[in-house]
Amino acid sequence: MNKVDKMFKDLIKDILDNGVWSENARPRYKSDGAVANSIYLTDVKLKFDLSKGEFPITQLRPIAIKSGIKEMLWIWQKKTSDLGVAHDMGIKWWDDWAMEDNTIGQRYGATVNRYDILDGVIKKLVQNPFNRRCIMNLWQYADLSETAPLDPCAYEMVFDVRKKDGVMYLDARLSQRSSDVLIAGHLNMMQYVALQMMVAKHFGWQVGTFSWNVMNVHIYDRFIPQAKELLNREPKDTKPRLILNVPDGTNYKDIKAEDFELVDYEPIKPQLKFDIAL
Repeated sequence: MNKVDKMFKDLIKDILDNGVWSENARPRYKSDGAVANSIYLTDVKLKFDLSKGEFPITQLRPIAIKSGIKEMLWIWQKKTSDLGVAHDMGIKWWDDWAMEDNTIGQRYGATVNRYDILDGVIKKLVQNPFNRRCIMNLWQYADLSETAPLDPCAYEMVFDVRKKDGVMYLDARLSQRSSDVLIAGHLNMMQYVALQMMVAKHFGWQVGTFSWNVMNVHIYDRFIPQAKELLNREPKDTKPRLILNVPDGTNYKDIKAEDFELVDYEPIKPQLKFDIAL
């Protein structure tokens, strides 16, 4: 078992052994509308050294990496919350939050577009890579009060650059208010590593460390059997790597999902089924 899979198993076990139960839970299960309670830990931090091959994806079950990258591109490259654009890219899991205008409201990509968030960070990195002010934040209160869909879970990305032995490394931290760890945990991590790789390629830098900070990491009550199944699985000791097959200096706007390649990834099957909580 590799380091990342061990970290994921340790987190699941920690939640089951030491977590507390939610009260007055907001989510409801899609299948029957029942309250979706969860067991959770607060203030969880994981750190990975991408330069040493510690890519944060689990092999305990298959993760839909290409679909996840397409969703990330929809938000940060297409800069829209239009579900028509999402459908054209093969993304349909946001339909449960659709509004009358066929968007998810002033959220995610619409917020990126309104505040020119990613291009603003690119400009700062051009002016001074070591400026310590490269923050991308989707938690904009004006936007949250404008429309009603689900508030962002993964809401902030911070970049920092360091030079070591003549090599420029782009480090990053993803902050989330909440993470349904069995379904979205590694999906969110690998999505934002992909974004980190895109920004690094834009400048011809290497990726360095990636940190995942979450205030509430939870497992829903109906997912506990799946959590125990994952703990019983023994993945191979391979080290999956995500490769971005474009030349250094490629503009992040020109990168496609097909440019990413996941190698040495051998997830355990069968895939698990989950009763999604909305």
